[in-house]
Amino acid sequence: MTAGVRQDGAMHAVTLAALAAFPDQLEAHFAAFAPEFTRWAPASWDGVPSEPLTALEQLCHVRDIEIDGYQVRIRRTLAETNPLLASIDTDALVRERAYARDEPARALSAFRAARAETLEMISGLGDAQLARTAVFEGYGPLTLRSLIHYLCSHDQQHLAGLQWLLGKADASRLG
Repeated sequence: MTAGVRQDGAMHAVTLAALAAFPDQLEAHFAAFAPEFTRWAPASWDGVPSEPLTALEQLCHVRDIEIDGYQVRIRRTLAETNPLLASIDTDALVRERAYARDEPARALSAFRAARAETLEMISGLGDAQLARTAVFEGYGPLTLRSLIHYLCSHDQQHLAGLQWLLGKADASRLG
């Protein structure tokens, strides 16, 4: 055991299960928004536990970070020796890809397909592969196993962000 972390050769089952469950959770959280609040932004983002993105922008963000962020990082970590993994500028993607004009069903469908591909990439990796190293901009040195945990954490941050946004939307009705 290293620093209190169980490492038995495979990715932790709880992490893989959380990654697999996330598309349904994301869709359910988005469905909780009244249509007039899917593109709504609060007057202040103070306290938001994720990036300050509308509900629709959150869908687009997790889709693009999955494909252009984590899938690229996973592939590079498996193929290269200690690569430097770039962080992605969320604000630039929001503007460049016009998240506010995207269609929720399209974003969710693309995310589901991407997550299935990610799970296929990481399921069954052995300890040697999961122990491969990289340097992630903003996070520092890590293993592929670490990177997968960060992806799972990123998912959870966005569920928290959607819950926070639901709270703000409900409070906005008070006047």
